[in-house]
Amino acid sequence: MQSSSRDRSGVVVGLALFGLAGVLMWDASQLNRAVAYGFGPEVMPRVVSAGLVALGVFSVIAGLRSDESRPGRFHVADVATICLGFLALTACIGLGGGFIAAMTLLFVATCWAFGRRAPHVDAALGVALATATYLLFSKLLALSLPAGPLEKLFG
Repeated sequence: MQSSSRDRSGVVVGLALFGLAGVLMWDASQLNRAVAYGFGPEVMPRVVSAGLVALGVFSVIAGLRSDESRPGRFHVADVATICLGFLALTACIGLGGGFIAAMTLLFVATCWAFGRRAPHVDAALGVALATATYLLFSKLLALSLPAGPLEKLFG
């Protein structure tokens, strides 16, 4: 007799995300905070940690609400598409395409793997998200990311 129809893997993934967030928060607390511009290198790990906590909460909730007794099918083609997206990202950076173009390629490949069939829209969203990420890291945090033609437009 089965006691519940919950998706245990969703709950386990959520708990693992909580653990990873805790490790990241602890690591961020160990970083040197001596900076001149208001916030230090611990800011981004804390932001990522908060995101992991949110994903953990959603994963646990989904796992507790799920009525699936078996996990979904494994689709090799989808995993291969994401792997090819990572290869495209690496090639784009290696060939001088820059961060924004590389992340856009990965975003489009991931959307395709998840079943979305609007590559033009996904490319536009990818450019917007990658540009925001590039500006956050390069301008606000003064970190160097791979520069290509698009990044040179931002100085």
